[in-house]
Amino acid sequence: MQIGVPKEIKSQEFRVGLTPEAVGELTANGHSLYVETGAGQGIDASDEHYQQAGANILPHAEAVFSTAELIVKVKEPQPSECDLLGPQHILFTYLHLAPDKALTDALMNSGATCIAYETVTDDQGRLPLLRPMSQVAGRLSAQAGAQALESIFGGRGLLMGGVPGVMPARVTVIGGGVVGQNAIQIALGMGAEVTVLDRSPEVLERLSHQFGPALKTLYATGSSLEGAVLDSDLVISAVLVSGAGAPKLVTRDMVKRMNSGAVLVDVAIDQGGCFETSQPTTHADPTYVMDGVVHYCVANMPGAVPRTSTQALTNATLPHVLSLADQGWREALRADSNLRNGLNVTDGVLTCVPVAQSQGRNATSPEDILG
Repeated sequence: MQIGVPKEIKSQEFRVGLTPEAVGELTANGHSLYVETGAGQGIDASDEHYQQAGANILPHAEAVFSTAELIVKVKEPQPSECDLLGPQHILFTYLHLAPDKALTDALMNSGATCIAYETVTDDQGRLPLLRPMSQVAGRLSAQAGAQALESIFGGRGLLMGGVPGVMPARVTVIGGGVVGQNAIQIALGMGAEVTVLDRSPEVLERLSHQFGPALKTLYATGSSLEGAVLDSDLVISAVLVSGAGAPKLVTRDMVKRMNSGAVLVDVAIDQGGCFETSQPTTHADPTYVMDGVVHYCVANMPGAVPRTSTQALTNATLPHVLSLADQGWREALRADSNLRNGLNVTDGVLTCVPVAQSQGRNATSPEDILG
């Protein structure tokens, strides 16, 4: 199969869909790779590195899209990329369609087959292609929150771990999944006082065993969440509903009553965000202040550490890229129900139920399409 890797064009996005090592695996399996010039610059992978792995270097995105059948990316296609998609294409990337009706319309109008990393599952119902970026984003969320607490960024002027004789920052993590676990690890490592809220007693028990008495655990109710948020210096949202829009757990009224200079980090912003006051930001301008509270809502957090992120992501996606390339998308999805769960759009039809529900649309099951 002809596989294309365009350069990412989302603001401040330095990751790339495939590493040279992954390209080498694919070419060894008989596939043709077409990489846009400069695509690997953010991970210090030159055009020569890709050529040595067997790739053909093309001068621009138009050439990649016009040549390749399977397009492997990192972030959702931008408007100029949507214009290049057609019925002949298989798009394999993060999509996060639930809060983005315009992108959903564009993909449906293109006729392309669009498979989203974030809804591919494993045999335990987990999200293995989202996991590596959730690990990165969780760890970055504590780092970003610590910086935003500095007064020069509008924060309360607190050091996360304090110093002897001075209390540390109080951190609340909403959600104890992969993002939450990694945020907790870094925040505790920085010396903060950390509380996690979750609705699963099993998750709270696991985290309590993992981190011991240094971590405070709370069962998430409306009142316990409100109390924790209002008492916090830093709140990190780490809640995910697979494929669907993020629930709005922290209201505007709660934000207004938070301490002046407190910080909100919304890791769920790709899915619409968990705070009612959240608006997507970029690495170029990552924060804004609303109601006296600093908001960090960067929609591609792992893009700040592209070498780590690209390697971790490619490790997870490569087996699926091989399946799609070796078998074609229809046979690959028929053979693998977990990969089939990644199908979001094909031939103008929406196939992901959570996305459809979030947008008030109808969905057709992948099984019906595949026969």
